[in-house]
Amino acid sequence: MTPFGARLRMLRQERGITLKRLAGELQVSAAYLSALEHGQRGTPSAGLVHQVNEFFGLIWDEADDLAALARLSKPRVVVDTRGLTPEQTALANRLAQSIHRLTPETVASLHAILDATAMQAKPRLRRAARKGP
Repeated sequence: MTPFGARLRMLRQERGITLKRLAGELQVSAAYLSALEHGQRGTPSAGLVHQVNEFFGLIWDEADDLAALARLSKPRVVVDTRGLTPEQTALANRLAQSIHRLTPETVASLHAILDATAMQAKPRLRRAARKGP
């Protein structure tokens, strides 16, 4: 499941909206929305994210958070390590091989490490994801 898919499902469930009803309102198939929720489809378009924001009445920070989650919701990630150190390449490979075994606590710790070393604004992934169950 992707961060966007988890948030979309939570929004639907909180408001008692069926997948079929939301699909009709957004003019997409229920199968497509289900695939988005389960991480079987790639990043949704900016237009679809906007439609979801409008349907659920999300504004300001909530709308920005949903858009950020959409950008972080690529179910198949490719890491190009050309030009990086052997240690960086080894880390990328180890992470790819073991990510499915990491505990939620370990994932949160890795996010914290990346946030601490980032030169740009702090990602809002955990804040937006915490709104879930």
